[in-house]
Amino acid sequence: MDFANLQLSLSNILPEISVAIFLLLIVGFDLIFNEDKRLIPYIALLGLVIAGILVAMHTGDVTSAFKITSMNNGGMVAIDPFSDYFKLVIILASVIVVFFSISSKEIKRTEKRQGEYYALMYGMLLGMMLMVSAVDLVLIYLSVELLSLSSYVLAGFTKLRNRNSEASLKYIIYGSAASGMMLFGISLLYGLTGVTNLHEINSAFQGMQINIYTLSFALILIFVGLGFKLSAVPFHFWTPDIYEGAPIPITAYLSVASKAAALALLVRFIRTTFVAYVGNNGFWEMLPVFDWQTLMVVISLVTMTLGNLTALWQKNLKRLLAYSSIAHAGYLMLGILVLSDNGVFALMIYLFAYVIMNLGAFYVIMLIADNTGSESIDDIGGLGYTAPLLAVPLTIFLVSLAGIPPAFGFIAKMNLFIAVIDANLMTVVVIALLNVVVSVYYYSRILKHMYFDKVDDSTPRFSVNKIDTTVVLVLAGLIIYLGIFASSIYEFVRNSTKFF
Repeated sequence: MDFANLQLSLSNILPEISVAIFLLLIVGFDLIFNEDKRLIPYIALLGLVIAGILVAMHTGDVTSAFKITSMNNGGMVAIDPFSDYFKLVIILASVIVVFFSISSKEIKRTEKRQGEYYALMYGMLLGMMLMVSAVDLVLIYLSVELLSLSSYVLAGFTKLRNRNSEASLKYIIYGSAASGMMLFGISLLYGLTGVTNLHEINSAFQGMQINIYTLSFALILIFVGLGFKLSAVPFHFWTPDIYEGAPIPITAYLSVASKAAALALLVRFIRTTFVAYVGNNGFWEMLPVFDWQTLMVVISLVTMTLGNLTALWQKNLKRLLAYSSIAHAGYLMLGILVLSDNGVFALMIYLFAYVIMNLGAFYVIMLIADNTGSESIDDIGGLGYTAPLLAVPLTIFLVSLAGIPPAFGFIAKMNLFIAVIDANLMTVVVIALLNVVVSVYYYSRILKHMYFDKVDDSTPRFSVNKIDTTVVLVLAGLIIYLGIFASSIYEFVRNSTKFF
């Protein structure tokens, strides 16, 4: 790579460079101002805003970065509207989680380690931003590991209870196993094709004979690593324990941001590596080397069914939302299994809705837990009367998660189901609709406790500061606004389905 190409490549990854610079700034500030950590969260917020602006500045560009050889027609990093969209969603989620962290009593108790906390969060962010743009097997694995190593530490960061350390230990054990399988799959895929770039692997599939059985084994191993990040069944077993044991801000971050990055990587991996061409109707013509649709149908339906059914008898709010998160991973994969541009469009709409409504629900639960000391469903009885400014937004978030109009979640689910219907997968739609009915039941359990439990003198009463109330109300208002005027973002999302 000559200097001109290097300079051009660096200019194409300015958002990632800015994140790396602010990571170093946070570490440096933490070392220099060892006794005063109050500014660190605001430095983190500033870095996120700058990264978001840099992403928005080149939205619409279609190019690549770090083209290693003249044969490499894709570079290692893809710069396209698809990756820009996911970067903006991940940055938005990160901004909300910083507000989480500023308010969280769990994080406040570790005030002396604020620099480490936000540096690790930026490590996760950098890994995720590289994941959504990676078109090379080496960079894919490195970015997944960067995300993973930071999240392992954050899962047990507070050390306030035994379950914090337990969550971190379980996460690193399960994650290491999934990572090892993914690396083995990547090595097999490289051995079969002799290249690591996804575009070149696509060309290899079209121009040479590949052992189908070895290839299938390699792809399943790669999917194990991505399925782990998605909390897809049967790689979901870590999710409830880690979500319950980790600090609530990190639980919320893991539930949306890492899932978004894994989804983007999975879509790009399939779209770039296994699609021969895209038809006029937007459906992908797949290379006959692996049946991705059957795998996605099975994983999606099993994931949403197990997640919803297991959530029915959960009494801990964080565990309930953990199984809800598993179910939503199943819904999100509906957008992949149709193998079309319309499916990707529906997935991107649903992901945006999921980020807002899931983070909003976790935000309210954190405020309740910080004030009552409990995460149990039974202990939120009467919340509709004692703290209506929390109960009403939580109701909106839960209604949206269930997919009930006029919330944004309804529009998002409708787009997914329309994409699946267009692909003539009616059985999949019917099973997904039955799962929606199940989810309405366990979300309504929370509403029942909030509004129909008896209120007496023993019912805890508390107030929330204006900043937290404002954040929660803004997120709830966004859910209602986009539920009514969803078409206002359709054009932007549609334009973001373009790949390098």
